[in-house]
Amino acid sequence: MRTAVGRVRPAGVCLRGFFVSMRVSSIEDSRFKADSPRRIEEGEDRAMRAAIRLARRGFGTTHPNPRVGAVLLREGGIVGEGFHARAGEAHAEARALAAAGSRARGSTLVATLEPCAHHGRTPPCADAIVSAGVRRVVLGMRDPNPLVNGRGVARLRAAGIEVVEDVRGAECRELNRPYLKHLATGLPWVMLKSMISLDGRVAADSGDSRGLGGGSEQRLCHRLRAEHDAVLVGIGTVLADDPELTVRLVRGRSPVRVVLDTDLRTPAGSRLVMTAGSVPLAVATASEDRARIEALERRGVSIWRFARSPEGRVPIRRVLSRLAAEGRLSILVEGGPTVHSAFLSEGLADRVAIGIAPLILGGSKTPGWTRDLGRKGVGDAIEVGPLVMRRVGRDLWVEGALGASEAGRV
Repeated sequence: MRTAVGRVRPAGVCLRGFFVSMRVSSIEDSRFKADSPRRIEEGEDRAMRAAIRLARRGFGTTHPNPRVGAVLLREGGIVGEGFHARAGEAHAEARALAAAGSRARGSTLVATLEPCAHHGRTPPCADAIVSAGVRRVVLGMRDPNPLVNGRGVARLRAAGIEVVEDVRGAECRELNRPYLKHLATGLPWVMLKSMISLDGRVAADSGDSRGLGGGSEQRLCHRLRAEHDAVLVGIGTVLADDPELTVRLVRGRSPVRVVLDTDLRTPAGSRLVMTAGSVPLAVATASEDRARIEALERRGVSIWRFARSPEGRVPIRRVLSRLAAEGRLSILVEGGPTVHSAFLSEGLADRVAIGIAPLILGGSKTPGWTRDLGRKGVGDAIEVGPLVMRRVGRDLWVEGALGASEAGRV
C-alpha cells in the first residue's frame, strides 16, 4: 500500500459554474505541455490526461495516500479505468484491471504514479499488472516513497513489460504536492486563505466580516475545505466570527478542524464546540487549566497541549507535525491575520489564495490579511507566483505559490 508516515480538488476541479479562469504570468499549463515526451502515442497522452482527471476525484479522501488515476487501453480504446478513493481500498491500477477483466491482456496501462511493489493493506499493484498480461505501462512519475521508489518499475521491466516514464510528469506531481512535501520534510502542505475588501481589509471597523465574500466565493471556500484534510484558524477568528468551519454549501466531507488557542479561550458555547460530536475538533493550547480542558473534552473536543514557543504561543511547527502524524497532509489555514503572519514568518506556508470583494470598507482599526512580517523594503517582500486569477461571481480570486525560499523550510 502506498502510504506516508502516519494515518488518516485543487480549487477549480468541480467549479466550472462558479468562475471564469484567467491565467497570469508563467502559467503551469505551458510547463505541463513541454513536459510530455514525444515517444508516446497520441492516444496514450489523451489517456494520461484522463487518468489525471480521475486522480483528482480523490482530493480530500485519500490521505495519507497519494491521489492516483489509471486507464487501460487496448486497440485504441479504453477498456478499464479507476482511481484511488481512500486508504485501505483498492488502488487505481487494481480498479482499472478489475474493470477491464480479460481485456487487460495485451493492453497498455496509463497511470499517474508508479505502481506499488510491496504488501500493505492491499496487494502489490505491480504483481497484479504482470499477472493480468499488460504489455506496456506509461507512467506520469515515480513514487518517491522509500517503500516504492523504482521497485514497481523494476518489477514490471523484470517481467518483460515495456515502461515509459515521466509523461505529463509536472501535472502528476501537482496532483500530490501534500504527499510529496510530507515525504521530503515530514510536514503537511499548507494553503493560506483569506477574503478581503478591495482596499485590503478583512473586516469593517465594527469587526463585521460576514457577507464580505459573495455566494459563489462562499461555495468555492467550502469546496476548498472539502479538498483539504484539516482546516485551521486562530482563537481571534473564533471569538470574532464564531465559525463552524464545516462543508455545507457543496457536497463533500468536512475536514478535521483545528484552533490555535494558547490560553484556551474557546467558548464552550461556540459553534465549533457544539458540533464537535459530529465533526472532529482539536484545540491546540499551552494552557494547564484542568477545569477548562475537562469541560471541552466532555463535549468531544480533543485538547492538544504544547509547551509555549519562545514567542509565548502554541508552536505551529509542532502542531503541523501532529497533524502529519495523523495523516493530515493538506491544511487550509483560514486565518486570521495573526495566524497567517505566523505561518509566513516561519516559512510554513506553500500557497496563498485570496478572495477580493468589490467593496471599499475604509476605516483604520482592521488590519489586512497579514500583520507585520518584519520586512521593511520591497526587496524583502515575499514573492508569490505564478498567479492564477479567477472571476468568482462578483468577486476576484487570486492564487499563487510562495517562492521556494519562503515555503517548506525545515
